[in-house]
Amino acid sequence: MPANKKPVLVESGKRKTAIARATIGPGKGRVRVNNIPVEIIQPETSRIKMMEPLLLSGEIMNDVDIDVEVNGGGFMGQADAARMAISRAIVKWSKSATLRKELMNYDESMLTGDSRRKEPKKFGGPGARRKKQKSYR
Repeated sequence: MPANKKPVLVESGKRKTAIARATIGPGKGRVRVNNIPVEIIQPETSRIKMMEPLLLSGEIMNDVDIDVEVNGGGFMGQADAARMAISRAIVKWSKSATLRKELMNYDESMLTGDSRRKEPKKFGGPGARRKKQKSYR
């Protein structure tokens, strides 16, 4: 490996239609989501969700930088996808079984995906299950 290249790791996280890609490498503890520091992300609920793995990981965060790119979905789906990507990256970087266990005990969806998707629309109504009303009978 060349001297000027720092070792990096790339991990991904998905939620509904949102996809996040986290790049982790040595640094000073900075976390950016779409080039915005995670501390100033709005709305507050999604910021808190994204910061959960950072707070649980403790001292590991002081010597790594994480850049997350998120697209697709709504703001909460993006927050969940970014949270998953961040926590997977931290666990892979630290190679710590205790941290992995701690994150799994806190919330399993930090490391494992949720396979639920929107059910496809069928004929005879406006959505997947709802049908047109009948006025007779």
